[in-house]
Amino acid sequence: MWKAGELWRISYHELLVAESSGAYFGSNDLQLSVSERVTAALCFSRRFGQTFDRMLGFLKKPVVVTAEINMNLVTLTVMGLISRLWGLSYPRAVVFDEVYYGQFVSLYMKRIFFVDDSGPPFGHMLLALGGYLGGFDGNFLWNRIGAEYSMNVPVWSLRLLPALAGALCVPLAYQILVELQFSHCAALGAALLILLENSLITQSRFMLLESVLIFFILLAVLSYLKFYNLQRHSSFSGSWWFWLLLTGVACSCAVGVKYMGLFTYLLLLAIAGLHFWHMIGDQNLSNVSLMCHLLARGLALIIIPVAMYLSFFYVHLTLLYRSGPHDQIMTSAFQASLEGGLARITQGQPLEVAYGSQITLRNVLGKPMQCWLHSHTNTYPIRYENGRGSSHQQQVTCYPFKDVNNWWIVKDPGMQQLVVSNPPRPVRHGHIVQLVHGITTRYLNTHDVAAPLSPHSQEVSCYIDYNISMPAQNLWRVEIVNRESDTDVWKTILSEVRFVHVNTSAVLKLSGASLPEWGYRQLEVVGEKLSKGYHQSMVWNVEEHRYGKSQEQKEREVELHSPTQMDISKNLSFMAKFMELQWKILTLKNEDTEHKYSSSALDWITMDTNIAYWLHPTSGAQIHLLGNVVTWASANIAALVYTCLSLWYLIRRRRKIYDLPEDAWQLWVSAGEICVGGWAVNYLPFFLMEKTLFLYHYLPAVTFQILLIPIVLQHLSDHLCRSLLLKSMFSALIVAWFSSVYFVYCTFRPVTYGEPSLSVTELKDLRWKDSWNILIRKQ
Repeated sequence: MWKAGELWRISYHELLVAESSGAYFGSNDLQLSVSERVTAALCFSRRFGQTFDRMLGFLKKPVVVTAEINMNLVTLTVMGLISRLWGLSYPRAVVFDEVYYGQFVSLYMKRIFFVDDSGPPFGHMLLALGGYLGGFDGNFLWNRIGAEYSMNVPVWSLRLLPALAGALCVPLAYQILVELQFSHCAALGAALLILLENSLITQSRFMLLESVLIFFILLAVLSYLKFYNLQRHSSFSGSWWFWLLLTGVACSCAVGVKYMGLFTYLLLLAIAGLHFWHMIGDQNLSNVSLMCHLLARGLALIIIPVAMYLSFFYVHLTLLYRSGPHDQIMTSAFQASLEGGLARITQGQPLEVAYGSQITLRNVLGKPMQCWLHSHTNTYPIRYENGRGSSHQQQVTCYPFKDVNNWWIVKDPGMQQLVVSNPPRPVRHGHIVQLVHGITTRYLNTHDVAAPLSPHSQEVSCYIDYNISMPAQNLWRVEIVNRESDTDVWKTILSEVRFVHVNTSAVLKLSGASLPEWGYRQLEVVGEKLSKGYHQSMVWNVEEHRYGKSQEQKEREVELHSPTQMDISKNLSFMAKFMELQWKILTLKNEDTEHKYSSSALDWITMDTNIAYWLHPTSGAQIHLLGNVVTWASANIAALVYTCLSLWYLIRRRRKIYDLPEDAWQLWVSAGEICVGGWAVNYLPFFLMEKTLFLYHYLPAVTFQILLIPIVLQHLSDHLCRSLLLKSMFSALIVAWFSSVYFVYCTFRPVTYGEPSLSVTELKDLRWKDSWNILIRKQ
């Protein structure tokens, strides 16, 4: 309240204002005096004035934003970019597996479908993105290593994304050790080791996928560590959700690049499960809170990665909508969904198979090659080479080429007509049919005679009446394998059917054996009596289909050569196409031949192998995949030291002797989970794989092992070097050791970047191991 002596300063105008504001400052129950009202008005005006003055003062001063910048991180990022992007277009020639991935990039540019059994399509799409950004038209013949790129190939753009990924691995390594609660000095050491690793530089600078894989693996690890560290004080915050979701996204991208990424994904899932198990024991967390944590992890680490993985295939199949050389291994339904190719042939076919339909039958297995049920006028020989007799009936085979002799007519056993009635009578699951060969008009038949190459199975033939007491047995029951109900109609392309012989219960089957010369090396078809289960060799689908209209044989032969007329759309759903393509990727096996630079997993640890990536056609310039010898040896020693120390600590802790404080012990264990665990899951599975292996398969594993080196060094310095003298000597040894790392990097830099060109003597000096294949031209 203002003092009464100060009221004389209020003017008459102010009193009137105060009086008029009585409704605001007073109430119906309590009426204030004039002086009290004036005082209240003054307080209000002064406070308003002070606020207004502060606002004006704010506007008079400049707006300042402060930010903390980690110069270590910035410097490492710049150094990583320089080391990976410098001279990226050199050499302007196909380098090693660029000949492999480049073919897929060209197919993306032309929207032509392909299947790569090495893994999912996300990595290929990233490489294709580089080509797209560079304006690549896909016109280049990727036929040999060393071929000079034509001017239409944007070499720098094609190699850009792998190089960027490799460069960003340097700051990621720094951040991972920081999040593991190790010193910035140790984190800086880890980043510099990644920066100076010759093998990682080489692999990053070309159109290859290992650097992209390693980037997403390290990003997933870093994201999870940041999420876990936020867990302690800010659960369910915006940052907490960001890093948790980014963990799932990075894991999905790693798996989408190569299936090797699955190993790190499973490791992080195991670590997340272990951490959640510890949370369950926290009495401070309610059941509702625990359930929310579980649901959040399930959403981010399982549901989102699965959804993203599906999206990779969705984009892949959307982009590649044209038929190409790879669709022959896919089912007829898949092929028909692509533009051109089989779709051009099958467009307009009737959907429902009816009595009188003219069809071709493709075996679903597709191995050893795709083929169609076939017959021709030739008969089985009276006796085979081993003396066994045959029925001397007309041969039935599986022929790997489209031919007029692949056409069959579906006949109703109770009627003689070979045309479709009006309206058509569709064939359903369980119906009995006869299959008449279109050109020879003989009936598909089987009987109790041994097949030519599979004596435990029945011979399949087209029946010829020799009048020798061997009656026709030509009735077949149609069983739709992928039916939804027992009344399903037999559909073109979509239905997968088995033909069960009525008399003997044998199933029409492709044995896969190649017949001798008398059978024109075509594939054997048999009646399998003993099979009770499902196998793709026993399943057939209608690929080409028309409704028969001609009863006369000559007219029918003309009809068999003519195109179809009706127009029915047969589109596969995305999930059906995804499941088929995924199965093909997992089961398709290319012929693995011994490669000059293939190696075993044991060769990788000691780096007893290398890969020559490129050789200049005239000079001695060349590029090799070779690791930094000092770094790789140090990584092995660090892993051994970590294992021995961990066992020692565990034994002593079992005896209630605690050499390390609890926080230091937890730090040591966490580092082992990430680094040793990451090395193990990315290395040990290769001992179980039956595939051609190369040194670059070891790069994800050795990256985790390199991260372990500064961790072990800091641990030795902090906990085993007790005196100041020991610490000083240990620091001097570290400086000498790191100098040797840099020396080896500089020594092998010419074969890492491919320049400068080296003389024969210099190349021989680089052959530090007899097992290394350094290329030396003959003089």
